[in-house]
Amino acid sequence: MGDMDGLEVTECARCPELVESRSRIVNGTGPADADMLFVGEGPGEQEDAEGEPFVGRSGSILDDKLREKGLVRADVRITNCVRCRPPGNRDPTGEELEHCRGYLETEIELVDPDVVVTLGKVPSEHLLGRDVAVTNEAGSVERATLGGSERDVLVCVHPAATLYDRSQEETFDAAIETAATMAGEGGSGGQSQLGDF
Repeated sequence: MGDMDGLEVTECARCPELVESRSRIVNGTGPADADMLFVGEGPGEQEDAEGEPFVGRSGSILDDKLREKGLVRADVRITNCVRCRPPGNRDPTGEELEHCRGYLETEIELVDPDVVVTLGKVPSEHLLGRDVAVTNEAGSVERATLGGSERDVLVCVHPAATLYDRSQEETFDAAIETAATMAGEGGSGGQSQLGDF
């Protein structure tokens, strides 16, 4: 039903409501071999308009935080659980998440990151397959089978949470710090397990 060319989903009509509400499919952005992969929930209005994940206010917060840690957006990969904007920015349904899951799995497999960072409740629960109390669990790392391999998943609050609740700022900061350390802070100094294999 869907068509994926490498990392890009070029066409898909599995979710009628999303086909209706999107203006385009929003694919992940960043290096195809990034050490760090951020997974958000789904595109919002600005993402849908520009065709790139995390380009609104949340994206600016994430960019600023990465910069503080010596990283730039161009070093990391950013994607979403669903690639189409849900109507009225509602949460994606379980069915919509499942429909898009294969694309996410393929992306994780191809990128093969050292750490997958889930931004907020929906991606955390979707990838870990359980209820997640994001605020309490932010910064914790769990192993999960994604893209055909066991991987480290780091739970993180959504960048927007820091706008509404200042105490989340520290939580967000600490989680991104942990992610940066796990990914070997921008560039693998010859440390990626098997080089290019």
